[in-house]
Amino acid sequence: MIKKFLFLIFTLFLGINPLFSQASATANFTASAKIIQPIGITTTNNMQFANIDAKNGGAVILTPENTRITNGDLELAEGGNISAATFEVTGQTGFAFGISLPKGSHRLTNGGESMLIQDFTTNYDGSSLAGDGKTIRVGASLIVNPNQEPGDYKTNSDLQVTVNYN
Repeated sequence: MIKKFLFLIFTLFLGINPLFSQASATANFTASAKIIQPIGITTTNNMQFANIDAKNGGAVILTPENTRITNGDLELAEGGNISAATFEVTGQTGFAFGISLPKGSHRLTNGGESMLIQDFTTNYDGSSLAGDGKTIRVGASLIVNPNQEPGDYKTNSDLQVTVNYN
């Protein structure tokens, strides 16, 4: 019994408590954050369907690759600029983004005359941004009425393309 008592006093003297186990523990951590470059988009070319002979009407499909395809009884005339809407997207290298195109139909007008533009498409494939950004193009379908009145037709307001990081 004296041995046990002496052992207890000896262990208490050394700061060892044989009667109690460890009830808590502590760990440390750090916090960090990385601020990325904001995503941006700049228009480099507006959409241009070029010259069209309306005849009995139809549709002109302008692909993102600047190709015009016809549907119906109209003719693609020589002259004028053909251009899908073109944008330069900038942001954090290695990040992918989503793109929102105009929805529904929109009017191109010339005085009291109008045509519809709709079915917007893009060449963006979902790939990530590179150091120098990414060029994306947007095409659409133009609905040409039979015997459409000659003239220059334009949208009354800007059409919007929005990009967001995924």
